[in-house]
Amino acid sequence: EEGGSQGNILGKREKRRQRAAGPMMSGVSPPAMTMQFISHRFPEDHDPTIEDAYKIRIRIDDEPANLDILDTAGQAEFTAMRDQYMRAGEGFIICYSITDRRSFHEVREFRQLIYRVRRTDDTPAVLVGNKSDLAQLRQVSKEEGSALAREFNCPFFETSAAYRYYIDDVFHALVREIRRKEREAVMAMERKSKPKSSVWKRLKSPFRRKKDSVT
Repeated sequence: EEGGSQGNILGKREKRRQRAAGPMMSGVSPPAMTMQFISHRFPEDHDPTIEDAYKIRIRIDDEPANLDILDTAGQAEFTAMRDQYMRAGEGFIICYSITDRRSFHEVREFRQLIYRVRRTDDTPAVLVGNKSDLAQLRQVSKEEGSALAREFNCPFFETSAAYRYYIDDVFHALVREIRRKEREAVMAMERKSKPKSSVWKRLKSPFRRKKDSVT
Protein backbone atom coordinates (compact mmCIF):
# COMPACT_ATOMS: atom_id res chain seq x y z
CA GLU A 1 0.00 0.00 0.00
CA GLU A 2 1.07 3.60 -0.57
CA GLY A 3 1.53 5.97 2.37
CA GLY A 4 -0.21 9.27 2.99
CA SER A 5 -3.79 10.46 2.79
CA GLN A 6 -6.12 10.23 -0.20
CA GLY A 7 -9.67 10.41 -1.48
CA ASN A 8 -12.46 8.77 -3.40
CA ILE A 9 -15.65 10.26 -4.97
CA LEU A 10 -19.04 8.56 -5.09
CA GLY A 11 -22.00 9.04 -7.47
CA LYS A 12 -25.76 8.71 -7.89
CA ARG A 13 -28.22 5.93 -6.95
CA GLU A 14 -31.46 4.34 -8.11
CA LYS A 15 -32.49 5.73 -11.54
CA ARG A 16 -29.67 8.25 -11.43
CA ARG A 17 -26.07 7.51 -10.55
CA GLN A 18 -24.18 8.56 -7.44
CA ARG A 19 -20.75 10.07 -7.98
CA ALA A 20 -18.36 9.35 -5.17
CA ALA A 21 -14.81 10.33 -4.61
CA GLY A 22 -13.14 7.14 -3.64
CA PRO A 23 -10.35 7.30 -1.07
CA MET A 24 -9.00 10.85 -1.23
CA MET A 25 -5.81 12.74 -0.41
CA SER A 26 -2.17 11.93 0.08
CA GLY A 27 -1.42 8.24 -0.30
CA VAL A 28 -3.32 5.71 1.72
CA SER A 29 -4.07 3.61 -1.27
CA PRO A 30 -7.45 4.66 -2.48
CA PRO A 31 -6.91 2.52 -5.58
CA ALA A 32 -6.35 -0.57 -3.41
CA MET A 33 -9.42 0.22 -1.33
CA THR A 34 -11.61 0.71 -4.40
CA MET A 35 -10.28 -2.40 -6.12
CA GLN A 36 -11.05 -4.46 -3.02
CA PHE A 37 -14.59 -3.08 -3.00
CA ILE A 38 -15.18 -3.58 -6.73
CA SER A 39 -13.39 -6.86 -7.44
CA HIS A 40 -12.29 -8.27 -4.04
CA ARG A 41 -8.62 -8.17 -4.98
CA PHE A 42 -5.61 -6.18 -3.84
CA PRO A 43 -3.56 -4.63 -6.67
CA GLU A 44 0.09 -5.56 -6.20
CA ASP A 45 1.29 -2.95 -8.69
CA HIS A 46 -0.62 0.26 -9.37
CA ASP A 47 0.48 3.69 -10.55
CA PRO A 48 -0.89 6.06 -7.87
CA THR A 49 -0.76 9.01 -10.29
CA ILE A 50 -3.38 7.45 -12.56
CA GLU A 51 -6.99 8.53 -12.09
CA ASP A 52 -9.34 5.54 -12.23
CA ALA A 53 -13.11 5.53 -12.64
CA TYR A 54 -15.41 2.61 -11.85
CA LYS A 55 -19.11 1.88 -12.16
CA ILE A 56 -20.89 -0.68 -10.01
CA ARG A 57 -24.49 -1.57 -9.21
CA ILE A 58 -25.17 -2.97 -5.74
CA ARG A 59 -27.91 -3.08 -3.13
CA ILE A 60 -27.55 -1.21 0.14
CA ASP A 61 -30.33 -1.47 2.75
CA ASP A 62 -32.50 -3.26 0.15
CA GLU A 63 -32.27 -0.30 -2.23
CA PRO A 64 -30.39 -0.39 -5.55
CA ALA A 65 -27.36 1.86 -5.77
CA ASN A 66 -25.65 2.71 -9.05
CA LEU A 67 -22.24 4.07 -8.13
CA ASP A 68 -19.70 6.01 -10.13
CA ILE A 69 -16.46 5.88 -8.15
CA LEU A 70 -13.56 8.13 -9.06
CA ASP A 71 -10.17 7.38 -7.54
CA THR A 72 -8.39 10.68 -7.22
CA ALA A 73 -5.11 9.57 -5.70
CA GLY A 74 -2.19 11.42 -7.23
CA GLN A 75 -4.46 14.14 -8.64
CA ALA A 76 -4.82 16.29 -5.51
CA GLU A 77 -1.85 18.46 -6.40
CA PHE A 78 -3.44 19.62 -9.68
CA THR A 79 -5.71 22.43 -8.53
CA ALA A 80 -8.06 22.63 -11.53
CA MET A 81 -8.57 18.87 -11.64
CA ARG A 82 -8.98 18.68 -7.86
CA ASP A 83 -11.61 21.43 -7.81
CA GLN A 84 -13.47 19.77 -10.68
CA TYR A 85 -13.89 16.43 -8.93
CA MET A 86 -14.73 18.16 -5.65
CA ARG A 87 -17.60 19.99 -7.35
CA ALA A 88 -18.80 16.87 -9.17
CA GLY A 89 -18.67 14.38 -6.31
CA GLU A 90 -21.71 13.81 -4.15
CA GLY A 91 -19.72 12.16 -1.38
CA PHE A 92 -16.11 11.75 -0.31
CA ILE A 93 -14.03 9.04 1.35
CA ILE A 94 -11.21 10.88 3.09
CA CYS A 95 -8.28 8.64 4.01
CA TYR A 96 -5.16 8.82 6.07
CA SER A 97 -2.67 6.14 7.07
CA ILE A 98 -2.56 5.16 10.73
CA THR A 99 1.20 4.67 10.19
CA ASP A 100 1.73 8.23 8.92
CA ARG A 101 0.90 11.15 11.23
CA ARG A 102 1.53 13.67 8.46
CA SER A 103 -1.30 12.17 6.42
CA PHE A 104 -3.60 12.53 9.44
CA HIS A 105 -2.83 16.25 9.69
CA GLU A 106 -3.49 16.65 5.95
CA VAL A 107 -7.04 15.36 6.41
CA ARG A 108 -8.20 18.62 8.02
CA GLU A 109 -6.63 20.62 5.19
CA PHE A 110 -8.42 18.45 2.66
CA ARG A 111 -11.75 18.90 4.41
CA GLN A 112 -11.22 22.66 4.27
CA LEU A 113 -10.53 22.41 0.54
CA ILE A 114 -13.86 20.63 0.04
CA TYR A 115 -15.59 23.41 1.97
CA ARG A 116 -13.92 26.15 -0.09
CA VAL A 117 -14.90 24.52 -3.38
CA ARG A 118 -18.46 23.51 -2.43
CA ARG A 119 -19.29 26.35 -0.01
CA THR A 120 -20.94 24.00 2.47
CA ASP A 121 -19.74 22.06 5.50
CA ASP A 122 -22.49 19.45 5.10
CA THR A 123 -21.00 17.48 2.21
CA PRO A 124 -21.44 13.69 2.73
CA ALA A 125 -18.13 12.14 3.77
CA VAL A 126 -16.58 9.18 5.57
CA LEU A 127 -13.26 9.40 7.40
CA VAL A 128 -10.98 6.37 7.06
CA GLY A 129 -7.79 5.41 8.87
CA ASN A 130 -6.23 2.82 6.56
CA LYS A 131 -3.53 0.17 7.17
CA SER A 132 -5.06 -1.17 10.38
CA ASP A 133 -3.15 -4.40 9.68
CA LEU A 134 0.07 -2.52 10.50
CA ALA A 135 -0.85 -1.76 14.10
CA GLN A 136 2.75 -2.26 15.23
CA LEU A 137 3.68 0.81 13.14
CA ARG A 138 0.73 2.92 14.32
CA GLN A 139 1.34 6.66 14.70
CA VAL A 140 -2.31 7.76 14.95
CA SER A 141 -4.57 6.30 17.64
CA LYS A 142 -8.10 5.16 16.93
CA GLU A 143 -9.33 7.68 19.51
CA GLU A 144 -7.74 10.51 17.51
CA GLY A 145 -9.51 9.32 14.38
CA SER A 146 -12.85 9.08 16.19
CA ALA A 147 -12.43 12.58 17.62
CA LEU A 148 -11.72 14.04 14.18
CA ALA A 149 -14.76 12.25 12.72
CA ARG A 150 -16.93 13.80 15.45
CA GLU A 151 -15.52 17.19 14.51
CA PHE A 152 -16.39 16.51 10.86
CA ASN A 153 -19.76 15.01 11.88
CA CYS A 154 -19.19 11.96 9.71
CA PRO A 155 -18.78 8.16 10.08
CA PHE A 156 -15.31 6.78 10.87
CA PHE A 157 -13.67 3.43 10.13
CA GLU A 158 -10.23 1.92 10.46
CA THR A 159 -9.62 -0.33 7.47
CA SER A 160 -7.08 -2.57 5.84
CA ALA A 161 -7.09 -2.43 2.06
CA ALA A 162 -4.60 -5.31 2.05
CA TYR A 163 -6.91 -7.65 4.00
CA ARG A 164 -10.25 -6.07 3.03
CA TYR A 165 -11.18 -5.15 6.61
CA TYR A 166 -14.28 -2.91 6.71
CA ILE A 167 -13.94 -1.91 3.05
CA ASP A 168 -17.60 -2.57 2.20
CA ASP A 169 -18.69 -0.77 5.37
CA VAL A 170 -16.93 2.40 4.23
CA PHE A 171 -18.63 2.59 0.84
CA HIS A 172 -22.01 1.58 2.25
CA ALA A 173 -21.73 4.27 4.91
CA LEU A 174 -20.97 6.88 2.27
CA VAL A 175 -24.03 5.90 0.24
CA ARG A 176 -26.16 6.18 3.39
CA GLU A 177 -24.73 9.65 4.03
CA ILE A 178 -25.57 10.72 0.46
CA ARG A 179 -29.10 9.35 0.82
CA ARG A 180 -29.53 11.17 4.13
CA LYS A 181 -28.47 14.43 2.48
CA GLU A 182 -30.91 13.81 -0.37
CA ARG A 183 -33.80 13.20 2.04
CA GLU A 184 -32.99 16.37 3.94
CA ALA A 185 -32.92 18.36 0.69
CA VAL A 186 -36.32 16.96 -0.36
CA MET A 187 -37.83 17.76 3.03
CA ALA A 188 -36.46 21.31 2.87
CA MET A 189 -38.00 21.81 -0.58
CA GLU A 190 -41.33 20.46 0.61
CA ARG A 191 -41.33 22.88 3.54
CA LYS A 192 -40.60 25.78 1.21
CA SER A 193 -43.33 24.74 -1.23
CA LYS A 194 -46.11 24.59 1.37
CA PRO A 195 -48.79 27.25 0.70
CA LYS A 196 -48.13 30.45 2.60
CA SER A 197 -51.87 30.90 3.02
CA SER A 198 -51.87 28.33 5.83
CA VAL A 199 -49.42 30.49 7.76
CA TRP A 200 -51.61 33.53 7.13
CA LYS A 201 -54.65 31.63 8.40
CA ARG A 202 -52.86 30.76 11.62
CA LEU A 203 -51.91 34.39 12.10
CA LYS A 204 -55.47 35.59 11.45
CA SER A 205 -57.25 33.04 13.62
CA PRO A 206 -56.62 34.73 17.03
CA PHE A 207 -57.99 38.00 15.69
CA ARG A 208 -61.05 36.24 14.28
CA ARG A 209 -61.75 34.58 17.61
CA LYS A 210 -61.35 37.91 19.42
CA LYS A 211 -63.74 39.62 17.00
CA ASP A 212 -66.31 36.84 17.39
CA SER A 213 -66.18 37.10 21.19
CA VAL A 214 -66.80 40.88 21.04
CA THR A 215 -69.87 40.49 18.86
